[in-house]
Amino acid sequence: MSVDTGDLGLVQRVQKGDKTAFDLLVRKYQHKVVKLVTRYLRDPSEAEDVAQEAFIKAYRAIPQFRGDSAFYTWLYRIAINTAKNAIVSRDRNPVEFDLDMQNVEESNSMQLRLADSETPESLLQTEEIRTTVNQAIEALPEDLRTAIVLRELEGLSYEDIAQAMDCPVGTVRSRIFRAREAIDRRLSEVFEGGLGRTEELG
Repeated sequence: MSVDTGDLGLVQRVQKGDKTAFDLLVRKYQHKVVKLVTRYLRDPSEAEDVAQEAFIKAYRAIPQFRGDSAFYTWLYRIAINTAKNAIVSRDRNPVEFDLDMQNVEESNSMQLRLADSETPESLLQTEEIRTTVNQAIEALPEDLRTAIVLRELEGLSYEDIAQAMDCPVGTVRSRIFRAREAIDRRLSEVFEGGLGRTEELG
């Protein structure tokens, strides 16, 4: 008889007392959960602790998991809530988002046109774009920030984000739309309204 190594199959094995099945789930999602939590907390070692706490909570709650949503969206919701609780209890502010340029370039929805040539000028502008996007995301309200991160950086579907954030799909679409508008507006201010007028100021 073949062993089901899909998420639901692993969950069912955990529910029957198979701890090694949960180890497989941890191994599969550990990197993604740590990465997600790191966007909320400044200290990488603290993020590791919070991620571990999220997995412990998931393990304790897994008997109640019924498969109404995908396992990873259920896990993401636990990780997000654990990170939020850590911020509140330790009086921390959300971390600056570590957007690398690969993520920015792959984000078609943000419509960022980056120079192909790696001249000093283009590299400077690339760094400025990344900084501006980081600042724009950090300045977003928490609900918009979480939605845009799950969509653009984690690649979740609107339905999965709705499950992870425990809200209707329409709300997710609205939050992502508003987040993109805010980011685009900030980029426009800096590059069209800012860099484009530097000669007039000289």
